[in-house]
Amino acid sequence: MAALRVSSRRLLLARSPVSRFESSLPRRFASTSQAPQDGKAKKDASLPNPDPSADSVTVAFINDRAPFMVPTYVRPAPTMLKGKGCYLWDMENHRYLDLTAGIAVNSLGHCDPEISKIISEQAETLIHASNLYHNAWTGALSKLLVTETLKSGAMRDASQVFISNSGTEANEAAIKFARKVGRSLDPSGAKHEFVSFHNSFHGRSMGALSATPNPKYQTPFSPMVPGFKYGTYNDIEQLPSLITENTCGVIVEPIQGEGGVNTATPEFLTALRKRCDEVNAVLIFDEIQCGLSRTGSFWAHAHSSLAPANGEQAAHPDIITTAKALGNGIPIGATIVSSKTVAPYIKTGDHGTTFGGNPLACRVAHHIVERLASPELQAAVDARSAQFVSGFQELQKNFPDTIAEIRGRGLILGVQLSDAVKSKASDLITAARERGLLIITAGDGCLRFVPPLTITEDQVETALGILEKAFEATFGKP
Repeated sequence: MAALRVSSRRLLLARSPVSRFESSLPRRFASTSQAPQDGKAKKDASLPNPDPSADSVTVAFINDRAPFMVPTYVRPAPTMLKGKGCYLWDMENHRYLDLTAGIAVNSLGHCDPEISKIISEQAETLIHASNLYHNAWTGALSKLLVTETLKSGAMRDASQVFISNSGTEANEAAIKFARKVGRSLDPSGAKHEFVSFHNSFHGRSMGALSATPNPKYQTPFSPMVPGFKYGTYNDIEQLPSLITENTCGVIVEPIQGEGGVNTATPEFLTALRKRCDEVNAVLIFDEIQCGLSRTGSFWAHAHSSLAPANGEQAAHPDIITTAKALGNGIPIGATIVSSKTVAPYIKTGDHGTTFGGNPLACRVAHHIVERLASPELQAAVDARSAQFVSGFQELQKNFPDTIAEIRGRGLILGVQLSDAVKSKASDLITAARERGLLIITAGDGCLRFVPPLTITEDQVETALGILEKAFEATFGKP
């Protein structure tokens, strides 16, 4: 253990290029290594970043610890030790171009030096003092989020913010706030129903899970919280019967990330807004994955592409939930509420959190929001998005029977594999990883691309080149 700690510390502090780093792992892991078989050695030699073999130091290291971890994840063997910008390095010192960004979290890249400096300074000043007292950063972050939201032309009535620790917690707060509004408008309790949409993902706690209509996630923990109803994304005709006088809240992602990078139509969001106004229901936009400039606009719902063609006013929510990019890896979430339809109903004691709003997370997030709100960064997102889409379209020409559709906006993009080959998505992910590129899936056979927003033109070109090689390795040369 001591040797591993020293190794990790050296890796984090080294000023020389990471490629010069040679891992110093505990001898008891190294001693388990055996000479690889000829076939395995031949395969590994043909790949830039082969996954660690069963007899590797990495796998021995994992096997020593896996029995002590609740097995809720299935992970490949590479064990990440260091990140910088758009790159990650594993225990074998293999470098990966990371188009996952920690699942759309590290929008400013890994180990950004300015963020690291702020974390260090605040850790030596004050990390936590509880919400029994004011601190210097909770209010500052809340004010900045409201100010930048209004400045960007999003959520016209944004006024107040509740700071929590994650996206799930941000959605739990939104669900509670909507139910409080419903109870205030109808003390009988009848106005408690909640509406969400198929292929959505809102979190894993019981309230957020109840709004995530996926049997794989829900069934083992059923019954869900009562009162949740599910509709079809982008279906306008269903809304009068789906959203009724008993509906207190509707939650929707302007772009469904986990569900397959599905984009809401302007007409659907406008119809949702209109129907919620008719029955006094709270409209919640979950922008945990698609917000904070990932689409090229500060909030996805205010993107110019969502302006209705008929000239109607774009749909704006009563609540926005955000997390992921807000902390760039530091746990934090936020629930932004309207001054007219939500804030008047939330009173002292209605909600709370022990760690939420701590000065460390809020100071980091304050810095991040200032940078993500930059018009220059947003313009770069648009440019890199166009570059990716152009590359995907060229790939689609070469593999017409493999790529069915290209979806998304900004740097939340999806490449949908055709029905005939979508079962090979995991093979494609592995082929890309073993060539130095990290990508993930979403929905049913959709490749999801959510890189750091700071990715460069050259890095995009490199990524597209590796992706083409991964396609050739998985599906054969066109």
